[in-house]
Amino acid sequence: GGGSMALPPRTRARPSNGRADSDGGERKPRSVKFACTMEKSAPHRVLAARGWREVDDDSWDVMWADTAWVHDNVTYNVTTQPQRLRENQRVNHFPNHVELTRKDLLAKNVKRAKRQAEKDGTDPSEFDFIPKTYALPGEGQMLLRDFREKGGTWIMKPIGRAQGTGIFLVNKAKQIEDWLKKRGTEVAENKLSDDYVCQRYVDNPYLVDDRKFDMRIYVLCLSYQPLKVYLYREGFARFANTAYSTAKSDLKNQYIHLTNHAIQKRDVDYDPEVDDLKMPIRDLYAHILSKHGQEAADRCFAGIHSVIINALRSVQQVMINDRHCYELYGYDVMIDENLRPWLIEVNASPSMSSDSQTDADLKAALLDDTFTALDAEEMFEGRTPPRVGGFDLVCDDGELARTAEWGGLPTLLGADNSDRLEALERLR
Repeated sequence: GGGSMALPPRTRARPSNGRADSDGGERKPRSVKFACTMEKSAPHRVLAARGWREVDDDSWDVMWADTAWVHDNVTYNVTTQPQRLRENQRVNHFPNHVELTRKDLLAKNVKRAKRQAEKDGTDPSEFDFIPKTYALPGEGQMLLRDFREKGGTWIMKPIGRAQGTGIFLVNKAKQIEDWLKKRGTEVAENKLSDDYVCQRYVDNPYLVDDRKFDMRIYVLCLSYQPLKVYLYREGFARFANTAYSTAKSDLKNQYIHLTNHAIQKRDVDYDPEVDDLKMPIRDLYAHILSKHGQEAADRCFAGIHSVIINALRSVQQVMINDRHCYELYGYDVMIDENLRPWLIEVNASPSMSSDSQTDADLKAALLDDTFTALDAEEMFEGRTPPRVGGFDLVCDDGELARTAEWGGLPTLLGADNSDRLEALERLR
């Protein structure tokens, strides 16, 4: 990604702490070694700024790698044992994170979790947070049946691509038939072709200033079995640069329908000085609050909070829970005009590049708090702190977590994080 990212001065309290150890001296944080497969990246800068030591061999304690490295080095299949990671080594992806982060697998897992809830007599509607989804080409005929019955606008997305590439909207059966036919031809000719999902398009999005947006929310999963999750207070809404329209003639206009920043930045009308296209979630909450009142705003945000945790619950049984793994997810959530949240997708490698100082500061703090939460320095002494900088513990030992700090709020997503440094001091 582009964008330089200045580290904000003093991103965190230094972990010097005054507890005495057995010989009366001060207990020192463990010295930590790190490795990073992405040089000159934000994670690399943040790791180095912590005073951790970079190593080139496998003596690292904390690794920040691209997913390809994890697939190659933390392997899980019947014939080879996983690379034996040492007790204290931590790596930033689960080996089969795709169960959550690939659009077709996420849909499959959520459907399965819903069926399981029906069997168990628990509430299946907890898993109604994904627009109806078909995996193509496999479920093409089912999709066509559904489409001929109900019509509507659907969105086609390649399962393995990011930043909005290959996405288009359809509103006629013929468009789907043509796509399936073309795909069949490509396969017959051994051409490389993407598998897709086709998803009911949320065509009644909640708008701010007539523009569509989605939200980027950061979630740190430290364990799936039992589930242990932190949710970052700060995130942002990403806006389309053009007023929203459902006019048939506008179906092909990506600047109206897709909020991916990578696409919006290409709009000829986009001026980064004037249009930031990003709004802090805190401000979005304030906007909803002022227009719809406390109860509606809190119900909306409580819904988002539930979606985040239920998505993780839906993949809990299939995720290989290697205790060496942690993962920082970028959730994409939309809300419709009824203030109902929809999960669009979960990203295993959310973008850490930035296009403004605010953005850079947020991501530096987010990464820094992620590395603190891993406790590679062994300062937590087995405790799980309810707050680590901007992270609030939302699930611990499989149970929902909340503290007095929440007051009457259903979530701390969008809560004030200006006391982040003081919160980090309190960890010592």
